[in-house]
Amino acid sequence: MAKIARISKRKTPEEATALDKQIRMYFNFLRLEKGLSQHSLHSYRFDLTKYSVFLTGVNIDSARAVTEAHLGKFLVTLSDQRLSASSVARILSAVRGFHRFLVGEGIHDDDPTDNIDAPKRSKHLPGVLSIAEIELILKQPDTREQLGRRDRAILEVLYATGVRVSELTSLKQSDLMFDSDLILVFGKGSKERLVPIGSSAVEWVKKYQSEVRIHLVRSGKSLDVLFLNYRGGKLSRAALRDMIVKYARMAGIKKEVHPHTFRHSFATHLLEGGADLRAVQEMLGHADISTTQIYTHIDREYLKEVHRTFHPRG
Repeated sequence: MAKIARISKRKTPEEATALDKQIRMYFNFLRLEKGLSQHSLHSYRFDLTKYSVFLTGVNIDSARAVTEAHLGKFLVTLSDQRLSASSVARILSAVRGFHRFLVGEGIHDDDPTDNIDAPKRSKHLPGVLSIAEIELILKQPDTREQLGRRDRAILEVLYATGVRVSELTSLKQSDLMFDSDLILVFGKGSKERLVPIGSSAVEWVKKYQSEVRIHLVRSGKSLDVLFLNYRGGKLSRAALRDMIVKYARMAGIKKEVHPHTFRHSFATHLLEGGADLRAVQEMLGHADISTTQIYTHIDREYLKEVHRTFHPRG
């Protein structure tokens, strides 16, 4: 972290190298033209800082001087840090995007990352709950209490829609289109999508709005945010994670459960029920269908388990 703080410190125009200016140009492009969120920009900055520190250490002050050999040494450096294959692949993706930008701007003649392959990542299937386990968790909040009714509504929406945590915490009352059994979701890259919502989730959200939210609202603080904390503010991701972990433990579930587990379970249960892959892709807000296809692998594992359990020669 010390290196990152040091490299991130703004240099005077006289101190800035060509590499510093090229990276700054790239971030202006990501922020202004690609419209990346602050969270995404922070991730890019973290990864490219590692790259910048490495290049500075081998006396390169312009990306124009980078060769495949330098990139090979950079990957060895990352490996020496014992980073996971997925972390190295993510960093290489940021570096690749940087060099492609420079080529597109005519700053670099060719892309030194063209022939560099990311390390193979092991296929990791996300954790999934069974329908019975979901039902158990849904029943854990004490709905005699105000916050219990709020929590039940949150859990119902997570499972009914498969939204990401950031999408749920950002939901506004004006995004609810219950007359059409839909909600408007603002996803990654500020992309909007309409997601169906089931009757059980609608019922609990309405109950929360009429019986609980009216007591949590704070003038000038709550605005139109749907799910509020006890102080009338927007729920944090950490609070939502802690809530779900608590209810999973109360339900006696030994698996690791986090908010994204509801999203994984939502997708898997739809596919197991025969839903079309493209429809699930649309509901999840995946830009690339290959991201959604991981759930077909989970579905195959489920089918194999059924076969092993029930086939006479399984």
